Amino acid sequence: MPWFAIEGEALTEAQIQGAVERTLEEARKRINKDLKRVLLLPPDLTRAHSGAGKITEMFYKALPDAHVELIPTLGQHVPHTEAENKWMFGSIPEERIFAHDWRGGVTHVATIPASLVKETTNGAADWEIPVDLNTKLMTEQWDLIVNIGHVVPHEVLGFANHNKNYYIGLGGKDTICASHIAAAVYGIENNLGCLVTPLRACYNWSEEEHLKDLPDLYVQIVMHRDADNKLVTSGLFVGDDLETYLQAARKSREQNIITFEKPLKKVVAVMQPDEFRATWVANKAVYRTRMAIADGGELLILAPGVERFGEQPDVDALIRKYGYKGTPRTLELYKTEADMQAIPHGVAHLIHGSSEGRFTITYAPGHLTKEEIEQVGYQYADVKEMEKRYDAATMKEGWNTMPDGEEVFYISTPSAGLWSTEAKLNNASRLDLS
Repeated sequence: MPWFAIEGEALTEAQIQGAVERTLEEARKRINKDLKRVLLLPPDLTRAHSGAGKITEMFYKALPDAHVELIPTLGQHVPHTEAENKWMFGSIPEERIFAHDWRGGVTHVATIPASLVKETTNGAADWEIPVDLNTKLMTEQWDLIVNIGHVVPHEVLGFANHNKNYYIGLGGKDTICASHIAAAVYGIENNLGCLVTPLRACYNWSEEEHLKDLPDLYVQIVMHRDADNKLVTSGLFVGDDLETYLQAARKSREQNIITFEKPLKKVVAVMQPDEFRATWVANKAVYRTRMAIADGGELLILAPGVERFGEQPDVDALIRKYGYKGTPRTLELYKTEADMQAIPHGVAHLIHGSSEGRFTITYAPGHLTKEEIEQVGYQYADVKEMEKRYDAATMKEGWNTMPDGEEVFYISTPSAGLWSTEAKLNNASRLDLS
């Protein structure tokens, strides 16, 4: 069970500060009374809207006598600049913040056996998943490790955070690749909004088997929209077990999933420029809305910060070469193309980012050309024209009727939720191993 939970319509900064102090009090009782070396593991800037950066700073300030270090759980995302660290983590000194190196900065810990992967995915994936994790995490002595993160519907693990921080956020290339392609072949729409997906079940098993000696705890953040349509913190769940995550995920499922009786004809989604600079992360707009969009419908993504496709040069090249052009084509190419086989997580992304020809995806990027967008299988729109038509200052969250009569469903922060028809979300074939 969680050590404690705080829930409310909108938690105040004082309540959150109190939760930070209580967390450390409990940690001294339950894990280590003498906190000399503490490691904080927050998300990266693509989840800055969660307030996790501010909470991380609160933990740092609450430990003035300890040596505290911080590793943003980047996965294979681009490391933060010093300015970005300051923007997200405030007064934490740059020399205490370490970038995760998913290629060269990991240590092999163990392996999740192929038999378990095959069993949990009902045979969709049948390969082992190596557990290669951040070297600083695994080889240095820590008195306490604090995982801080936003629990929200997620395309690979059903809901984000909990031990995703380790296996993806601080995972090595082979771990991330084997994991993502397993989730992709199992099916993105079989994962979204499930408390325990097959891949998470594998991680849960590995955490019990391989990471049980880590002196760690989880601070799980849940958010929702208040009466003024502002994202606010509605829950903090603190503890060191699976139930801590499950309680947070259940609350997120109640508050962050919007369902519809009928599918939507047109969705307009906005990806903030200070968080989303590549389609690799901006495609959360595709992932989180795909179960709500009608056959023949359209998703328009306003992404003024997008300047590339992949977070890494090899993934960017892969997306440019093969595009988001459907699962059958992508998996057929994966059988023979060496560049695809070298980075399977990139292949998984190509699958996740395709509408499978069911609806149109139109991108309005700030820094990619019409030719570049169309080359990968999307339609192009001019971002300035689209921002003028769908003006954030006048658009309402949800349904809007434009002056010419067009009806659109507007989403200002797609990464904070999941939108689906009731039929798809409640499909009996979707497996939840919770």
